[in-house]
Amino acid sequence: MTPAEILQVEKDIILTLKNIYDPEIPVNIYDLGLIYEIDFTPDGVATIRMTLTAPNCPMADMLVEDVNIQVGKVKHVEQVNVILTFEPVWDKSMMSEEALLELNLF
Repeated sequence: MTPAEILQVEKDIILTLKNIYDPEIPVNIYDLGLIYEIDFTPDGVATIRMTLTAPNCPMADMLVEDVNIQVGKVKHVEQVNVILTFEPVWDKSMMSEEALLELNLF
């Protein structure tokens, strides 16, 4: 794969992540700032490093599974590795401007 093709797959992954919503907050997980890193390799492996709004989130398993399933549907993605981390701890400063506006936090 060319660097441009890899970049396109990463953009497609971001679009996919913007369609996955935290069950407790009406904002997608990408704009919420829960996605820390997206790495896609030419052999079709997508590694997503993400966090949750709280370590004891009752929907954690469902959210991670949703990311696995949805990102796995992206063209050229053969395998998805979701790495759940709490370093750094999530806070609202990680949210996009769109998410802050959506939640009236401006």
